Amino acid sequence: MSPKSVAVWVLVALVGALGWGILALSRGEEISAAWLLAAALGSYAIGYRFYARFIADRVLKVDKTRATPAERLDNGVDFHPTDRRVLFGHHFAAVAGAGPLVGPVLAAQMGYLPGTIWIVAGVIFAGAVQDMVTLFFSTRRDGRSLGQMARDEIGPVGGAAALVAVFAIMIILLAVLALVIVNALAHSPWGVFSIGMTIPIALFMGFYLRVLRPGRVTEISVIGVALLLLAIVAGGWVADSSLASTFTLEKETLVLWMVAYGFIASVLPVWMLLAPRDYLSTFMKVGTIALLAIGVVVAMPTLKMPAVTDFAARGDGPVFAGSMFPFVFITIACGALSGFHALVSSGTTPKMIQKETQVRVIGYGAMLTESFVAVMAIIAACIIEPGLFFAVNSPAGVVGTTVETASQAVTHFGFAISPEFLAQAAKDVEETSLLSRTGGAPTFALGMSEIFSSVVGGAGLKAFWYHFAIMFEALFILTTLDAGTRVGRFMLQDTLGNVHKSFKDVSWKPGVWLASAVVVGGWGYFLWVGIKDPLGGINQLFPLFGIANQLLAAVALAVCTTLLVKSGRLKWAWVTGVPLAWDVAVTLTASWQKVFSDDVKVGFFAQRDKYQSGIDAGKVLPPAKNMGEMHTIVTNATVDGVLSALFAVLIVIVLLDAARTCVKAAGNPEAVRLSEVPWTESKIVAPAGLIATPEERAELAAAGLDSGGGRAKEPVA
Repeated sequence: MSPKSVAVWVLVALVGALGWGILALSRGEEISAAWLLAAALGSYAIGYRFYARFIADRVLKVDKTRATPAERLDNGVDFHPTDRRVLFGHHFAAVAGAGPLVGPVLAAQMGYLPGTIWIVAGVIFAGAVQDMVTLFFSTRRDGRSLGQMARDEIGPVGGAAALVAVFAIMIILLAVLALVIVNALAHSPWGVFSIGMTIPIALFMGFYLRVLRPGRVTEISVIGVALLLLAIVAGGWVADSSLASTFTLEKETLVLWMVAYGFIASVLPVWMLLAPRDYLSTFMKVGTIALLAIGVVVAMPTLKMPAVTDFAARGDGPVFAGSMFPFVFITIACGALSGFHALVSSGTTPKMIQKETQVRVIGYGAMLTESFVAVMAIIAACIIEPGLFFAVNSPAGVVGTTVETASQAVTHFGFAISPEFLAQAAKDVEETSLLSRTGGAPTFALGMSEIFSSVVGGAGLKAFWYHFAIMFEALFILTTLDAGTRVGRFMLQDTLGNVHKSFKDVSWKPGVWLASAVVVGGWGYFLWVGIKDPLGGINQLFPLFGIANQLLAAVALAVCTTLLVKSGRLKWAWVTGVPLAWDVAVTLTASWQKVFSDDVKVGFFAQRDKYQSGIDAGKVLPPAKNMGEMHTIVTNATVDGVLSALFAVLIVIVLLDAARTCVKAAGNPEAVRLSEVPWTESKIVAPAGLIATPEERAELAAAGLDSGGGRAKEPVA
């Protein structure tokens, strides 16, 4: 490193350290949210520059001369070498769903400090590592899915357990994400129109890059962003016009449209709809979050939530029950460590990546970007009045249905707030009430409107920014659903390929259509029932979301650790082994408590026993309104408890079989057999990062290529 580079990185380290110091040492006083921003950005920069490079160069030893599946198996459907900038957009949009927006908001119940530490440290040492390493190993195995890699590398027993657990968890995760979208878009003509328009815009972008102007990424990016902004503005016009009724959809109609869209996006060639739509969405996602960060720097809002609340020690918070360990680490998944990301890293992305050297920017870099979204979410939750936060995020059974009862309940928590303040907060954003708007999304929108209105428009534009944020969140989540469906299709085809060899070809048309139908049918069924019945369908399985996602991360990290050992990288196995140990401790502790805890707010079976006793005594207990709902709650608690135990057992089987495989490989390295495909020379020239280095620009010029890279047009010296 040059003296100039050393000076720059020392400055970055000092800014980050100063931010952490202010956060850690400030007690009892409000501090600027800008310090939280400084701590996160400084840490991200150092993590990406040094730790990610160390893993890519020393641990994985990425090879730019090795052809990727996208190059070797290019068929224009699922395998397609994709410009790293477009692929970064696709990957980020696919992994950044509801989690980074709502998880940190809910975890703010414990204060801003526990969640912030986990978001930043978790992503640098666990989440981004998992995504990058999984992407690398899947790329070396023709883009095999996580479950299939487990079966190939760990063994038939652990592999079978992984296949069952991964696919079941996948369906639950997709249905939960779909439910959030339906709730956000129902009766919202602005949101439905604007998000619907991203589909024809994406189709145009796909054909533009493939047929009209191949390789002109910058050109189509400008056009696409302009059309996207027009669609957003036009959504407001539509909402105020006679067309509003046309785009005002009921929940049931939205479910049907989403199932149809999920199926179509899963079977169409990836370049036609999925990749350009995700790339387009990334502009809005990253652009909005970047503007939010700038707003924090300009407005300098203070963190009104305490660093650590009393709920962190007591574990009796109204937003979610349970102690800080393990439930903060379960509540904040996406943004720190998320098993769902491993499915994308072993699904669509390894089939599209141009060069192995790009796993750092796409795997590690996209995850850091998502973590930054989570940081902005926790800032948004913590700059509003704590009393308002708890009034919005506590269920009606806790705060009641009027501003008077909510004021009393929240004041009892230790955060005084007047009924007048609660009423005015709702009026400012043109809502009839903000009470018990649980789930995290409304709180994020409130914080976002507070920041933006402080910079642009003042109080008069609060309502606009609030509803813009709600639409923004729906767009954020929808891109995860379409990519997730395609990933689920790959996963099912890999599994069926163990029975019928034709399914091994993930672009085989009968397999594509059958697997896609099964996946959308699975999450679509749970979603449909959940929309029709407030206690049924996916609502029944919603409590499993956090734990299931983190158990999925345990599978991914176990597979990665096993592959590091089997591929002769035993001395580097700690890179994934340490986060695996932490994740296993967190998730199995949470699973144990959810199954066996005597606290009815935590334990599923304790909740079942409480409501069963009520049934036996002929009493109707809230939130049930009749005896039928009492029986439904008993059934739901039983199902959730059994599935929690089952998932935990399956993960333990995977871990034990992985440990056996690692011990065997370490003891007899010569006998190790890997499913890695043989080395093939790459004919593609492309930069490793989003911005080409001087050396890479020279290499591109020598090959007769522009900044997007591709197959060399001229012989490379």
